[in-house]
Amino acid sequence: MDAHLRVAVIGAGFGGIGTGVALLRHGIRNIAIFDKATELGGVWRDNTYPGCNCDVPAHLYSFSFAPYRDPAVRYPGQPEILAYLHDVVETFGLTPYLQLNTAIIDARYDEPDSIWRLSTSTGRQFTADHVVFAVGMLHRPKLPVIDGLDEFTGPIFHTARWDHATDVTGRDVAVIGTGASAVQVIPRLAASSRRVTVYQRTPSWVLPKPGYDFGAATRWALKYLPGAHRAYRWAVAAAAQTVLWPVMVRGWSRRPVELLARAHLRRQVRDRTLRQALTPSHPLGAKRILLSDDYYPALTRGNVELVTTGIESISESAIRTVDGLTRPADVVVCATGFRATEFLAPIRIRGRGGRLLHEQWAAGAEAYLGTALPGFPNLFMIAGPDTFNSAGSNIAIKESQIRMILAAMRWCEESGAHAIEPSAAAMAEHQRWLREALSRTVWPDGGPSWYRTEAGRVVAPWPGTATEFDHVARRDPATVFEPVPAPQVAACPADDARRDTEVVSA
Repeated sequence: MDAHLRVAVIGAGFGGIGTGVALLRHGIRNIAIFDKATELGGVWRDNTYPGCNCDVPAHLYSFSFAPYRDPAVRYPGQPEILAYLHDVVETFGLTPYLQLNTAIIDARYDEPDSIWRLSTSTGRQFTADHVVFAVGMLHRPKLPVIDGLDEFTGPIFHTARWDHATDVTGRDVAVIGTGASAVQVIPRLAASSRRVTVYQRTPSWVLPKPGYDFGAATRWALKYLPGAHRAYRWAVAAAAQTVLWPVMVRGWSRRPVELLARAHLRRQVRDRTLRQALTPSHPLGAKRILLSDDYYPALTRGNVELVTTGIESISESAIRTVDGLTRPADVVVCATGFRATEFLAPIRIRGRGGRLLHEQWAAGAEAYLGTALPGFPNLFMIAGPDTFNSAGSNIAIKESQIRMILAAMRWCEESGAHAIEPSAAAMAEHQRWLREALSRTVWPDGGPSWYRTEAGRVVAPWPGTATEFDHVARRDPATVFEPVPAPQVAACPADDARRDTEVVSA
């Protein structure tokens, strides 16, 4: 056994880094942050495809304790966002607590000792009083299931596993998928490839994206006016909640936003046939709304073809569609998203009584506020089921979860409990509310998407605003959690040798 930890954090993306900083700021230093990769960053480490960017302005897509302060750039690219995360880690002293290149492959709750036993890919073993899984939703690429995919002899890769050794200049590139990553990468491919063939299953609603850089007046204000950065962050958050969120519940802004999307398509795509192929049939907001000013123009280029006929098979150097047509391909890019509904996979997690989490979640993942669940004491999640913010920044949701976790840990210690978990009553009440809230959104009517399981159950998005999530997350832990009986007499977290002397405070 290598070491005992007060808190083990799994994942070194935004969620894990935010959790680590919060723990250190509250005096909890017997921690480790594990990540399977050799570098921190999560999705911003993995997604290095050309044009990778964030749809949320960085002033909002940053931690409240380390706000983005660039007065010139509104939407920094992937390298800049990754650099921001590295800067946060360095500024707040997290580096010594990182355990990189160390995947957690098995987590088992030891009931007699009221601790978690963790097995790693390196063979090292750890125990922990509390475990926080911050692995996110969008980290396991989903590859298409197509006959002959393995027969293709050229480079073939997912956007989240971009092969930078492959030069697409002057080559025929096939892009499968037209989601968020495709919208960003296709304009770059179209500018350098000989030909780009885009295979679309379902068109997306696309809104115009504000400029990547701020205008002169905004730059001046952000540079010289006290409080301008804070005011801009507040304004962006308020706009997301008052304008974008109502779209998800067919509210007042649905029609104006849809008209804006249609006008954007009409302005950038003059060809009526192409425009019709790019017009979604699903309700606005039922799938992720995309932002782009260069995607539609890229599709109108002479070297780009949009194919809406389904793919039948792939051969050594071509793709055949169900209408019998075959198109050549030198490179295949899979912009096919992630296995987002398979939360915490492929880690094997056993709770009380040896129950397997993946079996308990066979019909779809669920947890109290996407953060904790009965039967798995002292286990918490960041970006668990039903927490994706479809109309704003997910960083705000993560910070609310972190505050909730710290409050729960403090209550566990102050109550003298060995371990805690959400009560069955609190879980049932939350799930009843969640099902009712989800039924009022557009998501159940949207068809297949990464918001839903294959059986059609919506398990990814939060059916409310970030403010509403934060309000629920601030509930008194005593009304949500309950102590878990244990045969040992030691207090949570066990004894003075296994905990910090500082009291956790939320």
